[in-house]
Amino acid sequence: MALTVLGTDISKKDFHVSLLSESRATKPKKFTNNTQGFESLYNWLKQQSVVELHAGRSATSIYGETLAEFLYGEGFQVSTVNSARVKWFAKSELLRTKTESVDAALFARFCAAMKPSLWTPTAPKVKELQALLRRLESVTEMIASEQNRLETARPNVAVLTQEHLDYLQQQQLIKKLISDHFNQHQHLKQQRELLTSIPGIGDLIASILLAEIGDVSDCDNARQLAAYAGLTPSERSSGTSVKGKTRLSCTGNVRLRKALYMPAVVEMRHNPLLKAMSDRLLGRGKVKMQVIGALMRKLVHLAFGILKFQKPFDPNYLLATP
Repeated sequence: MALTVLGTDISKKDFHVSLLSESRATKPKKFTNNTQGFESLYNWLKQQSVVELHAGRSATSIYGETLAEFLYGEGFQVSTVNSARVKWFAKSELLRTKTESVDAALFARFCAAMKPSLWTPTAPKVKELQALLRRLESVTEMIASEQNRLETARPNVAVLTQEHLDYLQQQQLIKKLISDHFNQHQHLKQQRELLTSIPGIGDLIASILLAEIGDVSDCDNARQLAAYAGLTPSERSSGTSVKGKTRLSCTGNVRLRKALYMPAVVEMRHNPLLKAMSDRLLGRGKVKMQVIGALMRKLVHLAFGILKFQKPFDPNYLLATP
C-alpha cells in the first residue's frame, strides 16, 4: 500500500493540513491546535482510508511539537524539516503564493519528493531539562539587560528597574530545580560527569550539551553531530572566478554553538592538547575566529566520543586534526 504524505502548517490556535497520495492532493483542511483538533484529524484520516502516513512539519514551529507527538503516538511517521529547505524547494517550483493552505500542500510535496529523515520525540527527562535551561537562559539575559538599564536610568525609573531586577534574581532558584532534576535522573547525572571530564566544560555547559544533543545514538558519527550544531565548514568556490572564504555553515542548533564558544576560547589558551592544535592552525594562516570554530567542532567530536563510549576524557589521547 502506498505511503500517504501529510503536510502541515501550524499556528498557535489552529493548523492546516494537506493530504497527498499518489500525486493527488486532497483539499486542505483546518483543525484547532488542541487535543480535540488532533482527534478530529485522526478521524478524518481514517475517513480517507489512511493506514501508513508520513507527516512533515517545520522545525521552527514551536506550536507543532504536541501534534507531532500525537501523530507519532498513533504509529505514524513524522519528519521535522528545516524551513530553509522547504523555502528553497518552493523556489524551485517557482511558487509565488504563501498562505497556510499553500504551505501545508508545499510540505506534503516536499516530504513526498525529498523523503526527509524521521523524527522521534525527545525523552521526557531531556525535554524537562531543556525547558529549565532555556528558562534560565531567558532570566539571565533579562537580568543583564536590567542591570545595563539601571546604570543610566532616571531616579524614578531606577526604582522600578531595581524592583524588577530583585524579582528576576529570585528566579535564580531555577538552578536548584536543574540540580534536583539531575539528582532525580542518575543516568543524566553520570553523562554530565563524563562531559565535565573535558577541560573547560563545567556543569552548566555540560547540562546544555545534554539538553540540546538529546540521545547521541541518533547520530551515526561525530560529523553528523557537528553538522547538527552548524559547525561543519561551508566552502564557496566555483571555477576560477568564485573563491569565497570557507566559513562555518551555522545551519544548525544555535544553542549548541553558543554554549561551546567560551569553552573553545578557554581551550585555545589553557588546554595543552587543543592549544597545540590552535597553534598549528594559526601557523597555517587561519584567523582567530576560524581557529575557535575548529576548536568548537573538536569539542563536539570529543563530546560525541565520550557519550557514545561512556568513557571520560583521556588527556593522553591526542586526536587527529579536524
